[in-house]
Amino acid sequence: MSILIDHVRKSFGAKLAVDDVTLDIRAGKVFAFLGPNGAGKTTTIKMIVGLLRPDAGEVRICGHVMGSNGREAKAQLAYVPDLPFVYEKLSGREFLQFVARMYAIPDDVAARRVAELVATLRLEDFLDQLAEGYSHGMKQKLVLAAALLHEPRVLVVDEPMIGLDPRSMRVVKDLFRMHADAGNTVFLSTHLLEVAESLADHIAIIHRGRIIAQGTLADLRRERTSQHTLEDIFLQLTDEPDTAVATNVIQPGTVSP
Repeated sequence: MSILIDHVRKSFGAKLAVDDVTLDIRAGKVFAFLGPNGAGKTTTIKMIVGLLRPDAGEVRICGHVMGSNGREAKAQLAYVPDLPFVYEKLSGREFLQFVARMYAIPDDVAARRVAELVATLRLEDFLDQLAEGYSHGMKQKLVLAAALLHEPRVLVVDEPMIGLDPRSMRVVKDLFRMHADAGNTVFLSTHLLEVAESLADHIAIIHRGRIIAQGTLADLRRERTSQHTLEDIFLQLTDEPDTAVATNVIQPGTVSP
């Protein structure tokens, strides 16, 4: 597996934010993680990347337990949060060079990867400007380039399309597809259901801290009738009074290779 979330729970005081979540996500896939606001998406993501520790269960990244083998696990992944962080007094080029040195990427390799990512994400016109002058979308693309510099086996992205124009969204979707097709994993959390519908190999929907459906888009449609869009399925599932009964799309915890 690439990401294994095994019976994970997380509470904040009396609030149970994530309730017995299990997901087995294989390499070479784009995995979409969907849910309403407050469903437990961000808490789950923070446990995947090691920013929070689960109260029960465990998270493994490429076989390494996040926590006891946290350094090894974190070396395999990159995380792009919904609010991109850059050092605003650095230019885009300086920021990417700084990130490359943090990962001890040799200068010649770093220069090649920077050139490839800058061209792919169309950052050439802004690369030598201070990041403080970047729009949100430009910062988002810069952070994505930085995340991919060390060629992570697992890329975790939270709302990556915010601030991007349609052309940039297409470029980013193609980049995610290429990264997955190279044998890596893209874990994508988004509210843009059309993005998940067009891009994801597998989908999981979380609601009130529990996984209520998971599988391929075809699996989800088969369960709810083939005429439904992902938006229809999502709205129907998250509107049901007892969504726990909806976890029969695929046996919970399994995602087909």
